[in-house]
Amino acid sequence: MILGAVLAGGQSTRFGSDKAMAQLGGRTLLALAVDALAGLCDAVVVVGRETAPAPTLPDWPRAGMGPLGGIAAALHHARDAGFAEVLTCAVDSVGLGDDLIVRLGAAPAYCADQPVIGLWPVSASAAVDAILKGQGRHSMRAFAESISARAVHFDIKPANINTPADLNAAEEQSHGL
Repeated sequence: MILGAVLAGGQSTRFGSDKAMAQLGGRTLLALAVDALAGLCDAVVVVGRETAPAPTLPDWPRAGMGPLGGIAAALHHARDAGFAEVLTCAVDSVGLGDDLIVRLGAAPAYCADQPVIGLWPVSASAAVDAILKGQGRHSMRAFAESISARAVHFDIKPANINTPADLNAAEEQSHGL
């Protein structure tokens, strides 16, 4: 079984407002991300927010740990709930496609251009815990390397919305402009 986890605990500093609530095609980025994973996974959670259109989890071990804090929370929850793997994406990852799991292949694997998009075995919780408890950088790539995850290059890169200009570009692209 696969748990989907939308990572939504960022500060949206480059965006300038709560990015998760930004609208694309009349829907929030948060709702779009939840729906994208719901079509691929047995259950979906949102990590790093108190309210969402899916069950929520706090980052682990605490807020402010970056994407790895969200992945750690999802892996812990998945392990305790009997899931085998966690499929993660950021709240601003749009255009993932219905074949995301096929493109990623067997876990552990991640999108080379956006490492927060990944398929992680629950056994990876020990590795992410060690990184978060350590003194080094809380790097997605360090985590991926520590569990020998494969970097998968996608033919079409998922959108990564960090600024209002990125959102405008995604909106124009969705309208075929």
